Amino acid sequence: MKKKIKPLLTALLLLAGAPAMAGTVTVITSFPKELTQAYKSAFEKANPDIKLEILNKNTVSGIAYVRETDAGKRPEVFWASAPDAFEVLAQANLLEKATDIANPDVPAKIGSFPINDPGGFFLGQALAGYGIMYNTRLIKAKKLAPPGSWVDLLEPAWYGNVGITSPSRSGTMHLTVETILQGEGWDKGWNTLIRMAGNSAAITDRSFGVPDGVNNGQFGAGPVIDFFGLSSKYSKFPVEFIYPEETAIVPANIALIAGARNTAEGKKFIAYTLSKEGQELLLKPEISRLPVLPYSKLGNIPEGYPDPGEIAKRSKVQFDVDLSQSRYYIVQSLFDQTITFRHADLQQASKAIYDAEAKLGNAPSEKAKEALAQAKKLAWTPLLDSEQVKSPDLLAVFAGNKKDADISQKLSKIQGEWNSQAKANYEKARALAQEAANL
Repeated sequence: MKKKIKPLLTALLLLAGAPAMAGTVTVITSFPKELTQAYKSAFEKANPDIKLEILNKNTVSGIAYVRETDAGKRPEVFWASAPDAFEVLAQANLLEKATDIANPDVPAKIGSFPINDPGGFFLGQALAGYGIMYNTRLIKAKKLAPPGSWVDLLEPAWYGNVGITSPSRSGTMHLTVETILQGEGWDKGWNTLIRMAGNSAAITDRSFGVPDGVNNGQFGAGPVIDFFGLSSKYSKFPVEFIYPEETAIVPANIALIAGARNTAEGKKFIAYTLSKEGQELLLKPEISRLPVLPYSKLGNIPEGYPDPGEIAKRSKVQFDVDLSQSRYYIVQSLFDQTITFRHADLQQASKAIYDAEAKLGNAPSEKAKEALAQAKKLAWTPLLDSEQVKSPDLLAVFAGNKKDADISQKLSKIQGEWNSQAKANYEKARALAQEAANL
């Protein structure tokens, strides 16, 4: 018996002195499986002692998950397209600096926008633009002109042929919304968003619901982040993607979460995504993202692949991430209360306006013209103007702790009022449009 125990004891002592196996890296991301699986396979092959786990959540849910998870139990990496989401996490002290693993070959800026966070809390991993994806077969069949700008999707001919999602359900849609608001100004931007939503057949549950709908012909067109449109195009779907003048080229970021379990391994994954090998994965047809590394540092750039520097030069939008972050939850809530939750009412008001315009033609009576103008104003004007959204009291409520009873009560009251007012406005707009048609 003693002879058997001695070898076993020796083996246990050897194991006790051996280094611990590297841990698992958990990544919270909103990116599609085609992208995450490519990185998982390549990273695990290069680092066989580390396992990569993907926790797929939309950006807003991902932020909430990190906030609600205790330090020491959090995932290692946050990876998403929306720079303002990273600002929210950084302000809550939920990110850890990772400047020591930044790739020095990455340029400092894209246009005038810093690729890496000046504070060092997150790093640009890819570049992202926002635009319109459309189904070439469907628009040909319905005799719709290919869209070249956001305004094109507001035409009556596009009623029922657009697909969108909500900024509260998608970080990329939030960036699209902010890009339009900053490019056109608050009041005109909301007019564009409300009218586009009025023309929409549906508001999808997730951001990828829009490109999926365009791919399969459910929608003729919709606003998407560029890689959704480009990956479908290069995968031979009957689609095109365009960057309007009101677009923004901003970094899709990656960051180390503070209070994670396996920080060292998390850093290894981030460093891999910024390496030449990690950046070249972005060029795969099923991924089709814009790398942060200059094309001169990479090989085999597909013919006709978009040049982010040229797009940034053409864009009218100098994206202000601080402005976006300051009104992050106001924009989401206003969109949901007046568009998402009142979508059917908005659709009916928009349809009534188009029907009245078609019936009245080019020579409406003064009364009809006045009623129709009033209907449009009621239906397509935001409930908050550009000054009201800056109210310190309003900003304080939306920036407050949602678990605080007083804050929660104030939020519910504001949101309820917006919802009720939107419903009343749409109903009155529809009635006025019908009245104008009868005149």
